[in-house]
Amino acid sequence: MFDALTDRLSGVFDRLSGRGVLSEKDVEEVMREIRVALLEADVALPVVRDFIAKAKEAATGEAVIRSVRPADQVVKITYDGLVDMLGGEGEPEGLNLSLNPPTVILMAGLQGSGKTTTAGKLALKLSRDRKKVLLASLDTRRPAAMEQLAMLAEQAGVQSLPIVAGQAAPDIARRAMQAARLQGYDVLILDTAGRTTIDEAMMAEAAEIAKISNPSETLLVADALTGQDAVRTAKAFHERLPLTGLVLTRADGDGRGGAALSMRAVTGLPIKFLGVSEKIDGLDAFDARRVAGRILGQGDVVALVEKAAQDLDMAKAEATARKLAKGQFDLDMMADQLGQMKRMGGMEGLMGLLPGVQKMKRQIADSGLTDKTFDRHVAIISSMTKQERKKPDILQASRKRRIAAGAGVDVAEVNRLLKQHRQMADTFKALSKNGGKGLAQMARMFGAGGPDMDPQKLAQLTGGKAPTPEEMEEIAARLKNVAGPNSPLGGGFPKLPGLGGGGLPPGFNPFKK
Repeated sequence: MFDALTDRLSGVFDRLSGRGVLSEKDVEEVMREIRVALLEADVALPVVRDFIAKAKEAATGEAVIRSVRPADQVVKITYDGLVDMLGGEGEPEGLNLSLNPPTVILMAGLQGSGKTTTAGKLALKLSRDRKKVLLASLDTRRPAAMEQLAMLAEQAGVQSLPIVAGQAAPDIARRAMQAARLQGYDVLILDTAGRTTIDEAMMAEAAEIAKISNPSETLLVADALTGQDAVRTAKAFHERLPLTGLVLTRADGDGRGGAALSMRAVTGLPIKFLGVSEKIDGLDAFDARRVAGRILGQGDVVALVEKAAQDLDMAKAEATARKLAKGQFDLDMMADQLGQMKRMGGMEGLMGLLPGVQKMKRQIADSGLTDKTFDRHVAIISSMTKQERKKPDILQASRKRRIAAGAGVDVAEVNRLLKQHRQMADTFKALSKNGGKGLAQMARMFGAGGPDMDPQKLAQLTGGKAPTPEEMEEIAARLKNVAGPNSPLGGGFPKLPGLGGGGLPPGFNPFKK
């Protein structure tokens, strides 16, 4: 969603990188370009004016003008301004879950904004936090809306309120409240009806339901692709309903991102969640600092670790690690790795979380490494027999033709896949020599605690911003959660800088049990 803005801002910062000092004229020029970039991203004009005024004030101080690296200072000022615009430096605002259950969460929004799907995603998120959740559809107008929510509830593994034909929305709300109390639910999510446009009947019904249910949270679901229309919708709803937060859907789309940057500033309401895919688990908690980092091309390593913890099959990953330590890497393992990557968001999703990758977008695009390419690779491997996947050297011309026909690709693509696999297998075989010293060296490099790598070197390699000690501590804590006591990493990862770690001991082998 923020790709265009990221590209534009990266260009501004790159032009500053070679300058030794930053003059007031430079500041004016940079602020003008940032203003244009924000307006092109469809950020509301009052928000842009406020942002530029604050940034200019911070950028004209003596400390900045005399700075050795002015580009870094401008990046920091822009980052701080984006964080402030998106919600501030504090911890993300979570849901207000009542101490006296059931907590009622009311979902509001226009038809087509993804409100019903978001209700299902939120139910899954809460159920993973060990909450007993009940979903109830109050949408009596849209055809099959109630059935859709019931299907989403089944996917999320939660209960939905039984459908009673002909019942009015306020009566359904009362029945849902009674069922939630009697059956001991922790959370009740009410999905209200929407319209294609705002009208009095919809607002009156939503206001009546809010009065009946007295929700702890009233979340407005808005489509991020609608730009400034989403901001106007939020203001209209906020005037009639006690809104407590915003949810932006389709944040993985190709919109310009202006709605996300404007809604918090215009309404004063916190953005609590982002819908990042059509999948039932495609709902991320909103964090102003991490979103600002993504906009500036600094990635989001914490989100990457969270995805690994949530989506990776750790038992399979541990078995793979042990095989790699012995130099084994067959086509079944390659297919598993591609499948794991797809579950974590695919190539595009993962690249967006890595620092500095934005600058390499063209090279990545030219390489042809896309999710469709990986799908074809999996199809090719699936067309092979078990013996062929274990011993690809037996694949002669006739077998390759059969595999290509089965996968619906050319023989040349089968050959490309086999070449890639051979290169990867040779690499792992070389790293596994001498008791896995090569793999241990990689661990020292990317464990960030050894002599071969530190946050500054990591930043230089990726073109991103070096993690702070606090960020390293948060990443370390999450990594330790990922590596269980039975993992081949010995129950944890190497200590990181800022945590009292002194790197890895000599001869350390992370794949030795």
